Amino acid sequence: MESLDLDPAFALHRGGKLEVRSTVPVRDADDLSLAYTPGVARVCTAIADNPDLVNDYTWVSNVVAVVSDGTAVLGLGDIGPAAAMPVMEGKALLFKQFADVDAVPICIDCTDVDAIVETVVRLAPSFGGINLEDISAPRCFEVEERLRALLDIPVFHDDQHGTAIVVLAALRNAARLTGRSLGDLRAVVAGAGASGVAVSRILLNAGIGDIAVSDSKGVIHGGREDLNPVKRALARDTNRAGLSGSTEQALAGADVFVGLSGSTVSEQAIAAMAADSIVFALSNPNPEVDPAVAGRHARVVATGRSDYPNQINNVLAFPGVFRGALDVRATTITENMKVAAADALAAVVGDDVAENYVIPSPFDARVAPAVIAAVARQAREDGVARK
Repeated sequence: MESLDLDPAFALHRGGKLEVRSTVPVRDADDLSLAYTPGVARVCTAIADNPDLVNDYTWVSNVVAVVSDGTAVLGLGDIGPAAAMPVMEGKALLFKQFADVDAVPICIDCTDVDAIVETVVRLAPSFGGINLEDISAPRCFEVEERLRALLDIPVFHDDQHGTAIVVLAALRNAARLTGRSLGDLRAVVAGAGASGVAVSRILLNAGIGDIAVSDSKGVIHGGREDLNPVKRALARDTNRAGLSGSTEQALAGADVFVGLSGSTVSEQAIAAMAADSIVFALSNPNPEVDPAVAGRHARVVATGRSDYPNQINNVLAFPGVFRGALDVRATTITENMKVAAADALAAVVGDDVAENYVIPSPFDARVAPAVIAAVARQAREDGVARK
């Protein structure tokens, strides 16, 4: 096994990427009597009398559970909870690195929706927020919806909403660069899984001109009889142009392509898009179309990869979203809070917007403060802040 450490990724991960550290000293008996018994009993009694004090006198108000069942991990698929743990540790690391949010990775050995919901509800008193991660669609939609209804703390499925926030931010800037608004654009989203549905929903909420969503069987429309409830709702709310057929057929004359499907799109289909087209080929590790090829025809190209310009990376969103929500002790994360996060991200780019710069770098020190402030402000405006 030691030979694995010759690979720098394995060497970095040996022993895990997280640890727990105390925030108070225990140097002598007096410290011990305050940190633990008997002093701790006074704090426990106060919380029992006034449960809101748990936010002031424990770690709860600054800690997020990163919860996965291991069924949709990265591009690896259903690899199970143990194999998902390195990703969840990584997520917790990014929470701390980018927004000073403490996070605990929790990989649960159940995939039934009822069991997942019950498990998270029973764990929830220990946390200020729940970040759902790598739970396969369509179960992820029901899991999140039910947890949001049952809990009075933020619940956020990052595969859905983190991606959606960053896509909206980048698309706002790409549209601005080409002299258009969102309302001027017709978009095609390839993929009706967790991220595809969330991206479509946030673009609708932000006022996209029209949007068609496709799955492995083609464009989703009301005439199809093979749609699950989530896709039926998309058919109702999208595709005002009444398109049918394949993704590539829908791209003819389209302004925007957002790829979230793992499929491929031909150069001919990209070439058939409208002038000043915008291509977000976000599947990893292989984009739906080679970025260099897309760049022959599109004005703006983005990917999910760090080795190309305009990386659509969820780390631009989720740390700041949770930090902002936790700072005001929000009861939930509203749709307006997500749009506010996207607008704040877009504003970081500002007048420097260019074809290869429609979204900031995750290492831009302005990102997290901008998102935090916007989310906290919107939470107060939406009436979900408790502080």
